[in-house]
Amino acid sequence: MSHWLVCGAGHWGTALSVYTARRGIATQLWGHRREHLPGTDADLAPIFPGVPVPPGLRIVAELEPALADAEVWLIAVPSHALRGLLRRLRAAGAPAPRALLLASKGLELDSGARLDAVVQEEYPQAPLLVLSGPSFAQDLLAGRPLAMTLAGTDPEIREALLQRLRSAQLRLYPSEDVAGVCLAGAIKNVLAIAAGICDGLGLGESARAALITRGLAELERIGTALGGQHDTFSGLAGAGDLILTASSDLSRNRRLGVALGQGLSLDAARARIGEEVEGVRSSRALYRVAQGLGVEAPISEQVYRVLYQGESPQRASVALMQRGLERVAPVLASRPMD
Repeated sequence: MSHWLVCGAGHWGTALSVYTARRGIATQLWGHRREHLPGTDADLAPIFPGVPVPPGLRIVAELEPALADAEVWLIAVPSHALRGLLRRLRAAGAPAPRALLLASKGLELDSGARLDAVVQEEYPQAPLLVLSGPSFAQDLLAGRPLAMTLAGTDPEIREALLQRLRSAQLRLYPSEDVAGVCLAGAIKNVLAIAAGICDGLGLGESARAALITRGLAELERIGTALGGQHDTFSGLAGAGDLILTASSDLSRNRRLGVALGQGLSLDAARARIGEEVEGVRSSRALYRVAQGLGVEAPISEQVYRVLYQGESPQRASVALMQRGLERVAPVLASRPMD
């Protein structure tokens, strides 16, 4: 009997597997750490204690047997694990699924590659779609309404998955911009760290609103330079996801930024959160890519300097506020004052 295979038993992968099972899709959830797998008892502890395992969901520790008859691969692993997982799938001799649905966000650290490009390099025979947008695992599990983007270049396969996944809870908007949707999900995590730093420094809501607004412009500059379409970055996958991630305490990226703004070191901030913070890895890759392209990315640059070059959050904030003043001040000084 065919089923969907969800690879990645973290919060988002687990929530997605629960959702697909609730939609009547036979689903198997796999994670690479047996001891961390949810559902060892009647509920989804330790990921979501108290949430029952729905009918139709099997949680498995062995990947290769779960590949048999898997109609769709839904991948929700961290960005740094994506290429290794795809190579493992290929080594297992798994035939290409009907669709590979990517729900991971980030950039590959070493190459700076978009995650859709990584999939196409390692598994070009698998029809690729990308699911992204403003969403938290807790909201999906709780049945709260969400709206997201489903991107794919094959209209027939995209429409088939839209019909399987759409519900009164989850509204999906189709897109052909696979590259842009992937990029938006990666870049917004870095910008969300900046918003958290702003809040951790106690700079106020006005400053955060300004940072998010300028972050949207930066998101579009970098995203279009890397192959995305303008409209994508003003939609759900871009603006929507950034606003959510930069504003909510449920966001690990924002919480890490808050901890840094409050004076914690990067190691201490990561230890406080205790989970993967995708924006930390993406920051390094994004900085290298933006520098290589010559794209103006001042917010992402300052996040990188705080994370990797020992810059203090206070000095990074001042650098952003004073940016460009060295060009303005001489002009003003040369003009007579009334």
